[in-house]
Amino acid sequence: MKKNKLLKKNSFKSGAMVNTIGIFVSKILGILYVIPFYAMIGTAGGALYGYAYSIYSFFINMSTAGIPLAISRVTSDYNTKGYYNVKKRAFLLARKYAVIIGIISFILIILLAPLLAKLVMGNLTGGNSLEDITLVIRVIAFAILVVPILSVYRGYIQGHMIMGPNSVSQVIEQLVRVGIIIVGSFVVVKLFKLSTTISVSVALVGATIGGICSLLYLLKIYRNNKSRFNDKINPQNEPVITNKEIIKLILIYAIPFIMIDVCKAAYDFIDTFTVVKGLVNHASYSTGAAEDIVSMISTWGKKFNMIILSVNTGIIVSLIPSLSESITKEDDKNITKKVNDSFSLLLSLGIPMCIGISILSHPIWTLFYGNGDGSIFLSYFIFTSIFIALFSLSVTIIQLFKDYRVLIISMLVGLVLKILLNYNLISNFYKLGLPPYYGVFTASIIGYFVTFVICILVLYKKYHIKFDSFINNFFNIFASSIIMSIILLIMNFIVPIDTSSRLISFFIIILYTLVGGGIYLLCCYYNGLLKDLAGNKINNIFKDKFNL
Repeated sequence: MKKNKLLKKNSFKSGAMVNTIGIFVSKILGILYVIPFYAMIGTAGGALYGYAYSIYSFFINMSTAGIPLAISRVTSDYNTKGYYNVKKRAFLLARKYAVIIGIISFILIILLAPLLAKLVMGNLTGGNSLEDITLVIRVIAFAILVVPILSVYRGYIQGHMIMGPNSVSQVIEQLVRVGIIIVGSFVVVKLFKLSTTISVSVALVGATIGGICSLLYLLKIYRNNKSRFNDKINPQNEPVITNKEIIKLILIYAIPFIMIDVCKAAYDFIDTFTVVKGLVNHASYSTGAAEDIVSMISTWGKKFNMIILSVNTGIIVSLIPSLSESITKEDDKNITKKVNDSFSLLLSLGIPMCIGISILSHPIWTLFYGNGDGSIFLSYFIFTSIFIALFSLSVTIIQLFKDYRVLIISMLVGLVLKILLNYNLISNFYKLGLPPYYGVFTASIIGYFVTFVICILVLYKKYHIKFDSFINNFFNIFASSIIMSIILLIMNFIVPIDTSSRLISFFIIILYTLVGGGIYLLCCYYNGLLKDLAGNKINNIFKDKFNL
């Protein structure tokens, strides 16, 4: 009974919630560890950690980022048509590809590490050394041997619209990773008194071991439930589809997903190679101060953005097999509903969370990092996450329609804007007396938003998807968020949020979250948004619970 419950097929909305909860929990774990980790390695160590992860992310996105989503879509397509043998062969071929590409990518990272370190720092001195950066890049490279195989298993299970095991695997991966980061760093720094570079290296090993543990869990799930995936069925009426045709289909589906993730990684890649030099050359920052900003962008501040992005990831992972099924069946009504529901779900959770984190940026930064100095940074930086999420969701939907021309053009336009604006906005914000790194965030927001707008216009004009439901929901979300914001800002006169105490910061965050969340849900109940997105059951539970 327990297995059947675990491997229950999910609808789009329930699948989105299951995925979002799993990803959200894993991201919360990924945030909590930064409190002790930051205390042990500081901002210089955070920059070093961020360099390694940015480069690793770029390579993993280049090689295998599209595989889980492509396998999910191929599995969904073949499963809908009843081609169970072809589906299984596609899975086995993808697994073989993942092993090969993982090995090739690993070798490339190991060999190119010194060159990548040089590209990061150039001729600048006063921060992390080229040798330190080279070492941490090589350490994180080992994770790329595991993650591609793990991604194939996740994609195959998701393709059956079964979301539970993948959510559990993400939590396992994060628990192991966080445990190694905290325990390993403590042993290295506090017990053996070794360097920050060694501490960061040990922390990066957590990505590899976490991936291995997650993979072992999914292997067990897969082997114990083969019949649930129709892997023992041998129908005689399937068409003859060669391995070459299967590989071609996987690549057709995978390459656009890879392009999407490479584009997102390219935004970080651009920041990795331009922010330090931009702040030093255009805003009179020292190398050390510039690296502090990089560490906030790539490591410390990014942790909070991941909370918002976890919502988006949960929606996308559930949307791909579900929308693919509707497109295969040419069910236009369902297509429109799922697209509208996707954007509505994203903004209904993302907007109030971004506003809440922005308002509470001072106590949040104080709680996690011991002082509120980064609150000015976080109060604006958090809003980049909602635009990243809109970008990701819109280009994913375009990709599902196989409109690769629009996909490429929309992403390239946004990316070119990011490249052109990064240095210019750093300089202009500095001249205006504003934090120059705000220019970096603004360049990202403009790039992501332009891509989103292009995709929305194409979906409306070319695919005749009407956004009436989404537009109506957006105004309800916006109005509810504004009311929540006004009440929280008024609260600040009664319970000030500026404090230097971690303990007081914790209670302030809890208080404001409960009040803000309660007000937002109440507004959503009265304007009908809660019923529209969560359904009658949740709406009635909320109504009965609060005697509305």
